[in-house]
Amino acid sequence: MELHRSLSFSSLADLLSRRRMLLGAGVLAASAGGAPLAHAQTTPSHLKFANPDGIAKPAGYTHVVEMTGPGRTIYIAGQLGYDSAGKRAGEIGDFTAQATQCFENLKIALASVGAGFEHVVNLNNYLTNISHLPQFRDVRNKYITGAPPASTTIEISKLARPEALLEVEAIAVVAVR
Repeated sequence: MELHRSLSFSSLADLLSRRRMLLGAGVLAASAGGAPLAHAQTTPSHLKFANPDGIAKPAGYTHVVEMTGPGRTIYIAGQLGYDSAGKRAGEIGDFTAQATQCFENLKIALASVGAGFEHVVNLNNYLTNISHLPQFRDVRNKYITGAPPASTTIEISKLARPEALLEVEAIAVVAVR
């Protein structure tokens, strides 16, 4: 499903301001061994996750995420299953290893701004083979144990690195302290 809009903005700053406002109205402590999270996440009070009546109830994501009050919006670029040295996780074709590394990278990015997975309001997931979706969900659910964010998953023909099997980007919202 594609959404097309015609909008007119006087400047890039106006566009970004309106985007932040829309996102506001409408990623972590780095782990030593990549161990799964041990406890359920508590939803921050400035975030409301909802699945409105009239839309099919989703499994593993939320249709609408609303942020109230002042906050910071954090955009995390797409992460691949490669470590800080640029080494691919697992053997060639090991989707689970790459997905786990991908979420570890997101965890580190979130921690760098004082956030965790409980602050993630949107995930965009790009898989080179949609048949990996069940494995993706298994890995994602080890990291996102609270309210699931709004999410889109699509199959694409290839990623920037030839052996990459997935890429995940995130948007998080953190309340201003």
